Amino acid sequence: MVSRHSAFYSPLITTIAGGFLERHGLAAEYAVLAAGQRSSTLIGAGAVDVMQSAVSSNWNPMERGESPLPVHFAEINRRDGFFLVGREPDTAFEWSKLAGKAVVADHGAQPLVMLKYAARFNGVEWASVEAVDAGAPEEMARAFREGRGAYVHLQSPAAHQLESDGVGHVVASVGASMPPVAFSSLCCSRAFAKTETFRTFLQAYGDAREWVRTAPAAEVARAEAGFFEGYSMDALAAAIGRYQALGSWEGGLDIPRDLYEQALTVFQTEGGIARRHAYEDVCIDCSGF
Repeated sequence: MVSRHSAFYSPLITTIAGGFLERHGLAAEYAVLAAGQRSSTLIGAGAVDVMQSAVSSNWNPMERGESPLPVHFAEINRRDGFFLVGREPDTAFEWSKLAGKAVVADHGAQPLVMLKYAARFNGVEWASVEAVDAGAPEEMARAFREGRGAYVHLQSPAAHQLESDGVGHVVASVGASMPPVAFSSLCCSRAFAKTETFRTFLQAYGDAREWVRTAPAAEVARAEAGFFEGYSMDALAAAIGRYQALGSWEGGLDIPRDLYEQALTVFQTEGGIARRHAYEDVCIDCSGF
């Protein structure tokens, strides 16, 4: 299951779409977390084996004393995967242009914290930005199409579909505008992490992630097109190519400690957490599997 559906998570999607699980003797069902569902509850109940989430998803529950929580075991991407789409092309975009403007911003916990940090990192006081909450990503894209906001803050292929349709223009990558960070990861129960199925899945995922990182973007887009109905192949391929160029899927499978610490810094800076949380309380090292 995934908490978000986006080409940003192609390394996981292609474990199924690219046949990597099948080659390792596994099959899977794919679903998107619905409103009101919690990944920790689903994993704890055994309804989900592997979840796309983020290390940050553990921190507030830890501060509330919740236990047990999922353990994060593999990196998906090491950059924020959101883009800013403006009304006009702007090859000379500067973050200062957001001041005084209405931005249809994703108000999910991590996306908004990262956007605020990127603005601060680039010299913009967030209080100077009119942050519009238009709802879920689909509703945000619709609001922008209907004329709301000077900018919209989306993952892709949604952002690149707006560009393909001539509705807007990708003017900035949030991920390229701030330091690398542990953004999204895979998690599971500590019990599942001890199974042979986990080991086999990890092998398939490692193969899929390397393929997504190195294969031509159009080839990856063709493989996973069935997961992105309603999006053009051009927009999907452009999104994958942009994520490759951004370095989203570089590095090994382990969640790097320095990027974990940077994620903590982002959340602390923006008031998203009360304290720093030890790596070992959230992550396990998968290099030995």
